[in-house]
Amino acid sequence: MISMPHQGSLAALAGWLTLSLVCLSLPAQAVADPGVDAVTADAEASADSVADPNSIQSVYDCSALTALSPPESPGDWFERSVWASHCYQYQARAVRIVDEEVVTLSVARDIQQGVERDRLHFLDGPSRSLLREGGAFRFELGDSQGAAPASPQALVEHLSRFYRLRFDGEERIANRHAIRLELLPLDAMRYGYRIWLDRETAIPLKRTLIDERGQVLDTFQLVAMTPPERYDGKVELRRPPSSARLDWRAGWLPRGFVAQPLMAMASDSDGPRRHKLYSDGLSTISLFVEPVAGSRVLRPGVHRLGASHAAVRRVQREGQLLQVVAVGELPPSVLVKVAETLELAEGQPQGVSDGARPEAASNVHQEASS
Repeated sequence: MISMPHQGSLAALAGWLTLSLVCLSLPAQAVADPGVDAVTADAEASADSVADPNSIQSVYDCSALTALSPPESPGDWFERSVWASHCYQYQARAVRIVDEEVVTLSVARDIQQGVERDRLHFLDGPSRSLLREGGAFRFELGDSQGAAPASPQALVEHLSRFYRLRFDGEERIANRHAIRLELLPLDAMRYGYRIWLDRETAIPLKRTLIDERGQVLDTFQLVAMTPPERYDGKVELRRPPSSARLDWRAGWLPRGFVAQPLMAMASDSDGPRRHKLYSDGLSTISLFVEPVAGSRVLRPGVHRLGASHAAVRRVQREGQLLQVVAVGELPPSVLVKVAETLELAEGQPQGVSDGARPEAASNVHQEASS
């Protein structure tokens, strides 16, 4: 059952999600902290500064693209799209469509001295912008702070365990010839995707989110873009700043979801809003735990915002009432179970049996029984 938030809570929830969900739809899969409008997602050094060699996790040598064989299989195309998301510069206009709401944006992507920089500006409603420097969200399979981003090949291998990748035709998008891929879930724990890749460069031009009934929930599409320019050099992916150690974690996650590094950030008017991010390489779950207070209080239950859902519950801990929120573009039942199985530091899991260690990459997560 979908419950309605308290008055004002829907706006608060929208403030958490709007920018991050739009950015998740970007070809480069950016992740911004919900509630922060104009910040860098990784808070990394500016492009004109010299990177600390110890902060560099991995490097994409974009000049090597010319020597790669043309992609053939769906996995080859997806792997090439990961390269393209790091190695091309362009400017574009884009739209995001959820239900009957259409949001238009300008997108500018450039690379300076090996550092990626993305600028987004919302062209509808209040003027809002996002600047991200230092690279897109990188899926990590490791469970240590020093874990490097998964290579494009490793990412495809991981996804193939939970999605079936297949060709789904060709189409013209943004006046460019595109290959259409489908990524269909192999279980009921996640939604499917269609991705349109530019035939010439493999840059993602369009992305749709598909529910279990085959209905399109969310569309992000470039509608016009300048001719892409390949960066002829090395792009450095820097290590994200470590988050403060939190004394809680998810007690259960769908198979394939792994904890990802994410810096704790806050807006000028809020205190730190720390949360954890989990991903299977495509879908993400954000898990928030904070005291029940102020304008961000939500009624327990499931709330819908566009293509996303938020499962909300409350727990008592040492005399303090906490609000637990699990957010993602996933079936509501999955988010409910994530919220219900929160583990606290005392070792007293909330509604989950002992032995669940979902944040370790080697852990085999159990699927929901319902």
